[in-house]
Amino acid sequence: MVDTMALLHAFTRASRVREKTTGVTSPVPVALPADDEVLLDAPDGLLGPALVGAAGGDHAPVAELLAVTRRTGAWEHRDRYVRRLAAFARSRPEWLDAWRARDPRDPDGLLVDAQRAVDRAWDSPARAELLREVSPLITAAARADNRDPVPWRLALDHARGARAGHTYVEELWEAAVRRAPHHHGCHVAALRYLASSWHGSHRECLTFADLAAQDAPEDSLTRSLPLRAAFGYLTDRCGSEVPRARLEAAADRAVDLSARLPAGQPWPAELRNLLTYVLVRLDRRRDALEQLRLTGPYATSFPWDRDADDPLGRFLEVRRSVRAAVVSGRPRPGSRSPAPALDRPGNERGGRLRLGDH
Repeated sequence: MVDTMALLHAFTRASRVREKTTGVTSPVPVALPADDEVLLDAPDGLLGPALVGAAGGDHAPVAELLAVTRRTGAWEHRDRYVRRLAAFARSRPEWLDAWRARDPRDPDGLLVDAQRAVDRAWDSPARAELLREVSPLITAAARADNRDPVPWRLALDHARGARAGHTYVEELWEAAVRRAPHHHGCHVAALRYLASSWHGSHRECLTFADLAAQDAPEDSLTRSLPLRAAFGYLTDRCGSEVPRARLEAAADRAVDLSARLPAGQPWPAELRNLLTYVLVRLDRRRDALEQLRLTGPYATSFPWDRDADDPLGRFLEVRRSVRAAVVSGRPRPGSRSPAPALDRPGNERGGRLRLGDH
């Protein structure tokens, strides 16, 4: 049994408490893109051309894009691009295989290949065993550029899937935050590990997320980490109750962050889709409508794939329901939230905590 307080202490740093802020919702009715204009998991203007090149068998645009993120320290974008490129390479591997054969020590090719290998192993019933075989590739990616925190995010994901002990994970975490103290991807990976280790201990996970968010810069995606923890609580069915005020505070912090990010752009879309999901669960449909306005035509698979095999269809269904409820001033008759009502069994022990994809 993991000592939750010792592990929490190892994963947190002294943080300066900041005042909670809330966003301002827009008046209704709100003009939203038509259903047929909404895109699922759309790449941004930099990733799109790289994917087109890869589809044609040319890895050069991908290599150039990732090299820029590494040179400029754009770690959040790098992390997001690596995930998307690795997913693409699973169905269209030729460009990545050719890149790896041509330059096996390239830090960017190594990282995408390591992400692909972890993704493959994760989907196997023999996950833990296969993940152990992937370790040398992750180590090579980490050594290829000592500044890059993304291999350490991948190492944290790998450790969770391989059921590594918390002492080893603490070492990975310390290495990750030395490179980028507020890297969102590493914090999400750590939160998922803690959630897996402390199944049902949502208050402790929220404490970790709150401290990380308080310590992060105002425009850092890590400011939204409590939203992830709140989502974990709202979609789980075990553990003690979390006061609603803590869930509201997590949503408010994410609303504030969303207001600082550009509207109608692909890269903040996952934050806003997740925030919409949580706001609807909290019955804050007017705030949810504002997030849908800011999101524009960009839907993301996460978190809607939790409730449906068709995440785009689920997003559109929720969007229609939210807008109708706000316009009418009351919940739409017969409509359903993205997940069951906020009340939940406090002592039920069903299922595993799921915080989206691994």
